Amino acid sequence: MSKIVKDLNTSKIEEFASQLKGEIVMPSDANYNETRKAYNEMINKHPGMIVMCADVADVMASVNFGRENALLVAVRGGGHNGGGLGLCDDGLVIDLSGLKFVRVDVANKTVRVGGGNIWGEVDHATHAFGLAVPAGIISTTGVGGLTLGGGVGYLSRKYGLTIDNLLEADMVLADGSFVTVSANQNSDLFWAIRGGGGNFGIVTSFKFQAHDVKTVFGGPTLWPIEKTEEIMEWYHEFLNDAPDELNGFIATMIIPGAPFPEHLHNKHFCGIVWCYTGDMNKAKEVFKPILSMNPLFEHVGEMPYPAIQTLFDGLFPPGLQWYWRADFFNELGPEIRTQHLKFGSNIPTPLSQMHLYPISGAASRVGAEDTPWAYRDAKYAGVIIGVDADPANADKITKWCKDYWEALHPYSSGGAYSNFMMDEGQERVQASYKYNYNRLTRIKKQYDPNNLFKVNQNIIPSN
Repeated sequence: MSKIVKDLNTSKIEEFASQLKGEIVMPSDANYNETRKAYNEMINKHPGMIVMCADVADVMASVNFGRENALLVAVRGGGHNGGGLGLCDDGLVIDLSGLKFVRVDVANKTVRVGGGNIWGEVDHATHAFGLAVPAGIISTTGVGGLTLGGGVGYLSRKYGLTIDNLLEADMVLADGSFVTVSANQNSDLFWAIRGGGGNFGIVTSFKFQAHDVKTVFGGPTLWPIEKTEEIMEWYHEFLNDAPDELNGFIATMIIPGAPFPEHLHNKHFCGIVWCYTGDMNKAKEVFKPILSMNPLFEHVGEMPYPAIQTLFDGLFPPGLQWYWRADFFNELGPEIRTQHLKFGSNIPTPLSQMHLYPISGAASRVGAEDTPWAYRDAKYAGVIIGVDADPANADKITKWCKDYWEALHPYSSGGAYSNFMMDEGQERVQASYKYNYNRLTRIKKQYDPNNLFKVNQNIIPSN
């Protein structure tokens, strides 16, 4: 049983504070309520102590303090986690937001990134050199959480998942020790963190392979929601035959307002957001069959890569209510398309939506056991998100997500992309790792036998 921070004597906390370069935020501090906020406003946790780590030494001291005092420990990077798993009630939160740096090695096309960075900071640094690291679709997402869970985004079909581009990581383990992991050092641990989440330690820096991406051609295309079945059927076949350079995720959504034209506002759509990384001289030719589907609205064109990464940042600032449900899918058959039309026609709030991200191209050509990310054969990572600013709508968006998910789940592959999961229990965690779960439990036993790092999509140490 974990202890509660408030049960510790004051002198013990003062001694701990004296070891730190960063600050400790306690419930009695004026900045406590602001500091404990999650990206998802539906999460309302009250940690006993938040350590704002300034460097790796602070992380090591915090891990030791948490372990030695049997505290519940949570680790927060960018803070975007849907289930609020970067926070905990009564325990110790190790906050990495002070561990920020981005160093680009132009000669080797690699980039080293701190455990507290967000992706927009990485994109800003790499773009100056015409480089990019495959990541997600919102630039305020934390590097650590997205990477450790897999990393699906605009560049997945061309360059794989984020974990497929991870070369090395520095980590603080549950015993407080510091290690570097790569294909050649602590290779079992390196395997585990490429999809196994924050179960095995705290990553204080990442080294990624970057790629030549400066300008992309893309943007949204929208069709009336009534065309959902037709567009989904076409999209499935079209993207399957498309070159790896072309990516696009398909969605059911409402256009909430600006920057879209007024005549689209508050209407339901089936949309696809495209991103093409190939020869810009061939882009218009590549998009001809897309535009021949006569979208009601299209806004595609050439843009810097960071522009497409920030396309939705303004719609999803911190502080909204979020509820998530997710599954993998192998196809978009008629039964699935019917459900997308039904629920896409009844989206409860303007920011709520459903996305299907393709897991094809380069992402599908990595072996299913080469990383813990077991669903390389799935065609799509699907997510349903209920989003609204008003807490009064929390039940409404949650019910829509659950009902939508339950209608689709019988046609799914059985697991979900862990970064899209709330706190859903062990059965769902195991289903999401399939046959890789047992190996993960053995590595967990070796590096975290007492499950210090358990506020996550938890992998339980093997007996």
